[in-house]
Amino acid sequence: MIEIDTAQFETMTLGEPAPGVLLATLNRPDRLNSMSLRMFDELFLLPSLLRDQDELRVLIITGAGKAFCAGFDLDEIGRLAGMGGREFLKFQELATGAMAGIRGLRVPVIAAVNGAAAGGGLALALAADIRLASPTARFNAAFVKVGLSIGDLGTSWHLPRLIGPGRAAEVAYTARFVDAEEAERIGLVNHVHLAETLLAEALTMATQICSNSPAGVQLSKRALQANVDTPFTAAIELENRGQALLTRGEDMTEALEAFKEHRVPVFTGR
Repeated sequence: MIEIDTAQFETMTLGEPAPGVLLATLNRPDRLNSMSLRMFDELFLLPSLLRDQDELRVLIITGAGKAFCAGFDLDEIGRLAGMGGREFLKFQELATGAMAGIRGLRVPVIAAVNGAAAGGGLALALAADIRLASPTARFNAAFVKVGLSIGDLGTSWHLPRLIGPGRAAEVAYTARFVDAEEAERIGLVNHVHLAETLLAEALTMATQICSNSPAGVQLSKRALQANVDTPFTAAIELENRGQALLTRGEDMTEALEAFKEHRVPVFTGR
């Protein structure tokens, strides 16, 4: 069982809908789950609390109500405007650290996007390994609308790698919305599901992931992330080390024995 002190969280709820699966729901539906300073604190805290949770296998992130996350809460913009340069840099490092922490979790992260994912909400969805969307999902890099750039919260790094530099430039410069159908077509999301089944589909995928070797999945994530911009020879070296490490564990032996005995393997990650 995943053990977290949920009393530390005010802007999101945490639950374990299946063994090894943590569901984090952004919970400011009256504000379309927009990001407050408090939410950034909690998004930064969450990965650090999950780091030592050996039972954790998958994290699902979604939003309560009609939106995934509508970006930064403009009601708090005055607090940002009142910050000095050093104070704002400290906040920016906290916010980007939250995105980096979620991206860097050792386990897969699935974003179940229901409704708007704008600005920082888009950045949060991009930090996930896999994005599932409902038909009402809408993605928007709104930064230029408020005098900022798409170079925020990792968006300028993630977006061109997912949809290509040309499409990323269009989304960045026009600040137009990308609907769910287009998002699936251009590779921004993996699949679109009915709104009423979105979380169930995310949980089904999480359960499929949980049925595999924990160590194998985690090293697969590490290889996929590390090798995005790595020369081929260095990528092969990383792959070789990972495979060599996994063959020293118990899961591969268990999988082979289960295959011979016509049964489902019982993975431990050891």
